[in-house]
Amino acid sequence: MSQIFISAAHKSSGKTTVTLGLCAALRARGIDVSPFKKGPDYIDPMWLGRAAGYACHNLDFHTMGSDEIRDTVGYYAGKAGISIIEGNKGLYDGLDLDGSNSNAALAKLLGAPVVLVLDARGMTRGIAPLILGYQAFDPEIRIAGVILNQLGGNRHEAKLRAVIEHYTDVPVLGAVAKNPGLQILERHLGLVPSNEQDNAAQQVRTIGEAIAEQVDLDALLEIARTAPLPAAPEVSPFAIDPLPQALRIGVARDEAFGFYYPGDLEAMQQAGAELVEIDMLRTPSLPDLDGLVIGGGFPESCMEALQANDSLRHAIRDAIESGLPVYAECGGLMYLARSLTWKGKTCAMAGVIPADAVMHDRPQGRGYVRLETTPAFPWPLAAGQEIAAHEFHYSALEQIPSLEQYAFKVLRGTGLDGKHDGYLYKNLLACYSHQRSTRSNPWTQHFLAFVAQCKATARAPDNAANQLITEDKTT
Repeated sequence: MSQIFISAAHKSSGKTTVTLGLCAALRARGIDVSPFKKGPDYIDPMWLGRAAGYACHNLDFHTMGSDEIRDTVGYYAGKAGISIIEGNKGLYDGLDLDGSNSNAALAKLLGAPVVLVLDARGMTRGIAPLILGYQAFDPEIRIAGVILNQLGGNRHEAKLRAVIEHYTDVPVLGAVAKNPGLQILERHLGLVPSNEQDNAAQQVRTIGEAIAEQVDLDALLEIARTAPLPAAPEVSPFAIDPLPQALRIGVARDEAFGFYYPGDLEAMQQAGAELVEIDMLRTPSLPDLDGLVIGGGFPESCMEALQANDSLRHAIRDAIESGLPVYAECGGLMYLARSLTWKGKTCAMAGVIPADAVMHDRPQGRGYVRLETTPAFPWPLAAGQEIAAHEFHYSALEQIPSLEQYAFKVLRGTGLDGKHDGYLYKNLLACYSHQRSTRSNPWTQHFLAFVAQCKATARAPDNAANQLITEDKTT
């Protein structure tokens, strides 16, 4: 039961690759690794989870309280040999001037020692004041070691080690040579998700072997053992109320749709919902469901296959027309549009939303958002409730009709049009914002309650008809 926090001096230092490699290398040693990722992110956690063999959970000050963050680490890492937390951006970077939502603040909250991954390209003696400055900026942060990355060769490594040893008291835990073979492909939203790469398992092994050879894992483990985990709560921090009746919830999950928080899916399962995974590219028909969730992802990269599966597109459209409760986020919203255009090509989508999704070269919405529920919000939550969420989309809906009612008023962010988010049609709620099921916003509980309500309402006419038949027989 130990922990380590992997951060960096700045973004794009290679900390995700190093963290992934650490998870894989320690797992190869037979050590149970519980991975965590700071901030609202889906792609890096997919890779970290694949490398560790355990789901990677996000730790986010925007959507979670401090107690909830500690409980999350304590609960999911309580039985692991080590907890590895990957930061985002640089150690002291954050939205607020006081750094209250920075990586350093998270490391301090958890009492985790920090290992800095330093991109050492072009650096020699200058690496010493960088390390010293990071130590001095906040003395409460324990920088327990550094891992040098992108090294140019043995001479470069020797110079850096000599400088760091002479001027600082921070140990060098590893030196990773520049190697294009360790890089994961990137595109507009960051790394290409592991669920899209056929060679993902081999790539994880390759990175793990490289890190095992170039990082002192024993020294890292020794540092981690000095930092015990937060106390483990008895129940999951994402637990919601149990369902009064069984529900079957479809979850779109394939190369096109994979942006789900593990805690959200776990919450629905623990409440008693049966989750049915649906391959939107290959499944020809919609199974018997009480509700459907279509998360985010990259429908644009699979739009030809999505168009080709016209039987499922028509089945989903017909199901929504018949009142199936559906929740769609970002990529799911795009799928339900009339068409999707990317790189000069247009493909037909489900056609539920009378608008066209168009990909742009720059983000159309990015970062944290705050939403306020409107009186039209369909799930059991009062109007005027604020919800903390996030968005990151290069697409925008064009030719969308002006609606009288939306599910959300956008207090911060972009949403559908800068003012609203949450397209409503029958029992469908589709938005660009991504929600996280937390103590302050248990959206999974609200959605399941809505599904149960819709199911009960749909059965009401049958019950009434059965009652008339019974009365007639009695008479």
